[in-house]
Amino acid sequence: MSVVRAVVIHEFGGRDKLRLEDVSEPKLFPDAVRIRIRAAGVNPVDCKTREGRQEPRFPHVFPVVLGWDAAGVVEEVGPATRWFKPGDEVYAYCRKHFVGEGTYTEQVVVPDGFVARLPRNLNFAEAAAVPLAALTAYQCLVEQLQIKPGETVLVHAAAGGVGHFAVQIARELGAKPIGTASPRNHDFLRELGCIDAIDYHEGDFPGVDAAIDPIGGETLEKTLSVAGRTVSIVQPGDTHGYHFVRPSGAELSVLTGWIEDGRVRVHLDDTFPLDEAAAAHERLEEGHVRGKIALTVSE
Repeated sequence: MSVVRAVVIHEFGGRDKLRLEDVSEPKLFPDAVRIRIRAAGVNPVDCKTREGRQEPRFPHVFPVVLGWDAAGVVEEVGPATRWFKPGDEVYAYCRKHFVGEGTYTEQVVVPDGFVARLPRNLNFAEAAAVPLAALTAYQCLVEQLQIKPGETVLVHAAAGGVGHFAVQIARELGAKPIGTASPRNHDFLRELGCIDAIDYHEGDFPGVDAAIDPIGGETLEKTLSVAGRTVSIVQPGDTHGYHFVRPSGAELSVLTGWIEDGRVRVHLDDTFPLDEAAAAHERLEEGHVRGKIALTVSE
């Protein structure tokens, strides 16, 4: 059986558990595509997975290949696949019903319904930064909060991965986004389309129609007192909505159009080669990443 290089964990723990190893090539199935990965997105959930904090939600199959975001080139398609062909440049949010076959590797196999064509104006690393974060923002705003033109939307951690997409998508929906971030990011938030930027250390939030919270805890509690409706992406509860992003090639295609039109931009803060995944996790866990981080996998 063919093998590919991958960053894996054999047990939960810190960054020292990450290993670059050979793993079996993933098996193709009828309605799937095999993607030769050129870049993989790095997300906070990857660090949580490494630590074992996703184990209650998903079954894990060790050795676990981390990562849910990929951008690359279609290498092979299953016989029931209609939308893609070998050579297509694509990207996808690749979460499955179990954790094990991730994207910190040279190949991934996913259903064709997860996949969209790569935006023409992005390179692979930039594209790999999009799927999980942008789909989270889109699904929260469009489906959970059902944002309407003219509404005010409070976006916490607005300079981060989900946040910087949420600001721009809210603006595209005709809403008026307000972002929280450290003062050094306030000009960045205004460039993205925020009508106001708030220092999250100050703790006073304005009254708004809706809010997205990727922080939880005290921030969420304060937000519930000022927002007409709130969705959290980290903390379930009875007093607010909760959303865990699902794969959708169709919604990713909507985002592709906005990106190609220049209406949504991708801020890639840093890239690391695949064999430096531990350094990428360290950079992410230090905090204060503006936008996203990606791993470059192959040329």
